[in-house]
Amino acid sequence: MIYLDNAATTKAAPEVVEAMLPYFTENYGNPSTIYSLGSSAKKAVNEARRNLAEVIGAKQEEIYFTAGGSEADNWALKAAAEACGEKGKHIITTRIEHHAVLHTCEYLEKRGYEVTYLEVDSDGLVDPEALRRAIRPDTILISIMFANNEIGVIEPIAELGAIAREHGILFHTDAVQAFGQVPMNVDELNVDMLSASAHKLNGPKGVGMLYIRTGVKIRSFVHGGAQERGRRAGTENVPGIVGFGAAAARAMRIMDEKMKKELQLRDYLIGRIEKEIPYSRLNGHRTRRLPGNVNFSFEFIEGESMLIMLDMKGICASSGSACTSGSLDPSHVLLAIGLKHEVAHGSLRLTLSEENTKEEMDLVVDELKRIVQRLREMSPLYEDFMRKNQA
Repeated sequence: MIYLDNAATTKAAPEVVEAMLPYFTENYGNPSTIYSLGSSAKKAVNEARRNLAEVIGAKQEEIYFTAGGSEADNWALKAAAEACGEKGKHIITTRIEHHAVLHTCEYLEKRGYEVTYLEVDSDGLVDPEALRRAIRPDTILISIMFANNEIGVIEPIAELGAIAREHGILFHTDAVQAFGQVPMNVDELNVDMLSASAHKLNGPKGVGMLYIRTGVKIRSFVHGGAQERGRRAGTENVPGIVGFGAAAARAMRIMDEKMKKELQLRDYLIGRIEKEIPYSRLNGHRTRRLPGNVNFSFEFIEGESMLIMLDMKGICASSGSACTSGSLDPSHVLLAIGLKHEVAHGSLRLTLSEENTKEEMDLVVDELKRIVQRLREMSPLYEDFMRKNQA
């Protein structure tokens, strides 16, 4: 098997699993208790919190654990909107956000908030001046992702955050795809809130975090006990949190080497596809993208068929097409960067890890060439196109 869907999830690293195991068995105490078994769990939770804070240059007490990136996004948007509702009800985001942000914005719109969705250019980048023009006196929150989960483009977050700060507006970034993958510092980025998830960096599923800058006044999201300093109730997922902390420490340790390897493989893969598969288009900025992200659209074919055929060859990948209400709709991200529906349908996302090899990239391209050619031979659109070109 060749696994190239690391943007969807990653394999838990052995040291992460090893760190978690004792907290399922002998160290099973509740962190909220005062006896030693609970104190041991609390100490482990705080150590994980320190590890996560270190990744983004934050303070330990600014890290709040959640059940994942989607909860963190929901918390940031809903709680900030509620807390700032008296000042105004205008929110700014982009058309290429993850659905955890977009669907939360739709939820808020139904409750009287107004949302401006910024356009992006053909590479997927937000224009800082477009953000500046969109700000109004009643704007209370700006949420723009650090890096896109489909096309890997890295947004100019520091510049966008500086504009938000200049106007005294809360600024949130969904950093789920970038946390632990590339360097980041919350002070340099001018962000007030940041979301991340453990399973994107070789940690466990079902645990995430929200960074909330000291002094930011937002409400609790889950009500009940006094966990997470009264801001997020519920007994802590100690094994998951420990695993998240271990994954963060590992990510910091290997980041430079991992980035270097993934960049080399990414650019090699892009180069071979562009050279050897005609009528293909690289989606997203060529250099301002995550080290392990490759996203192509292939004309005259349908992405789901390509995925099935790749799977038959033991290659795990994903497509820009998503199954919505029983019918295939093209990716909202690819439509936002200007692709036609029929081109967006033929998209393929390949996301790498440090475990992938050049030999695997060669195997993938060789299979992909055969699959694309076979699907095109079955396509009436491709047949018409070739007939017109030869006429």
